[in-house]
Amino acid sequence: MDVLKRALNFMFSNSLFLIFGAAAGLVWANLDKVGYGHLLHLKLLANPILGVALPEGGYAIDVHYLVNEILMAFFFAIAGKEVWEATLPGGSLNDPRRAATPLISAIGGMAGPALLYLAGAYLVGQGAELGKGWAIPCATDIAFGYMVVRLVFGPTHPAVPFLLLLAIADDAMGLMILAIFYPQGEVVLAWMLLPVGAVGIGLLFRRLGLSSAWWYMLIPGALSWFGFAKSGLHPALGLLPVIPILPHAHVAGKAFEWAKLGVEDTLNRFEHGMKKPVEIILGLFGLLNAGVVFSAVGAPTYLVLVGLLVGKPLGIWLFGMISGKTFGFGMPEGIGSKELFVVGCAAGIGFTVALFVATVAFPAGPIQDAAKMGALASFAAAILTVVAARVMGVKKWEGEAAKATH
Repeated sequence: MDVLKRALNFMFSNSLFLIFGAAAGLVWANLDKVGYGHLLHLKLLANPILGVALPEGGYAIDVHYLVNEILMAFFFAIAGKEVWEATLPGGSLNDPRRAATPLISAIGGMAGPALLYLAGAYLVGQGAELGKGWAIPCATDIAFGYMVVRLVFGPTHPAVPFLLLLAIADDAMGLMILAIFYPQGEVVLAWMLLPVGAVGIGLLFRRLGLSSAWWYMLIPGALSWFGFAKSGLHPALGLLPVIPILPHAHVAGKAFEWAKLGVEDTLNRFEHGMKKPVEIILGLFGLLNAGVVFSAVGAPTYLVLVGLLVGKPLGIWLFGMISGKTFGFGMPEGIGSKELFVVGCAAGIGFTVALFVATVAFPAGPIQDAAKMGALASFAAAILTVVAARVMGVKKWEGEAAKATH
């Protein structure tokens, strides 16, 4: 039992459920594509108020809808929590001087991939057909990028918080892109009065002194989610308006620093309680979205990969150098031109969010599958990061002693 417990803790701590889920989906789809398709469209509710329109004209919630549109809302809520907390007094994005270079680098890390993707799509004569996928290579997977940077630079190197700042800014812009550019149908803004009302109810809950996060999730959260779903905006973003109204102690600290979860406030208790469930949700997401046949490789695959492996590091490096040198915002001690480029390589792991954007950018079919293959193959950015660090002579900091002599 102790071995099993340690193994599970290791999987939870290193986001391995997502990797194993994606690997299982990939293998299943290649061995039994029909059976895999049956899993995706397994009906759970026959006639709910809200669901997926079926060819025969009915409505149903199937397994794919449950995970992508409902459960993934908790993943984006946790990401939104990190963004929100970073903007509060004492947060990492609240200090303009400290945050300027990572923020500007993040803009470059989205502009570079998007421009390369679009240029490539038009170059191969498929601009109109593939252009909608421009946001897929803009994504940065925070968890895996964080692990790779720690591995290459060491846990005490300034490149680690720099990558986290950059990725949080990337997340914030990515959430706005999803909301603005990828509606799930005709946008009916009148339904967005429900999230507004949800915020009002949440503020009333705060006034009444309610401290359980589940009061906020079950009533304002459900109302906000329903408003997003009916408005045509992606329902996975539906919990985001509720996050800022959860009572919070305004804790300053590094992003994803799990030690701070001991703080007794509603927002941190919510994050603490959802950490392991969200890892399992990501495993299900990987299982249900990574199942593409190897023959699906095509132009979208290469466009996504070029965007992530080339556009992302070049965009981050160029905008970071302009910010640090030309604009004079400066760089953290220990980060120069070489280190910035290596951080950009690590940010090229798109995986989770890139997979998600691929599912909303294109309808199910060959183009979506090919784009997903690019998102999955972006794990090559981890190898590219290690190689770039070796070639450029980037040194790993081994604890505080090494830091002091760097």
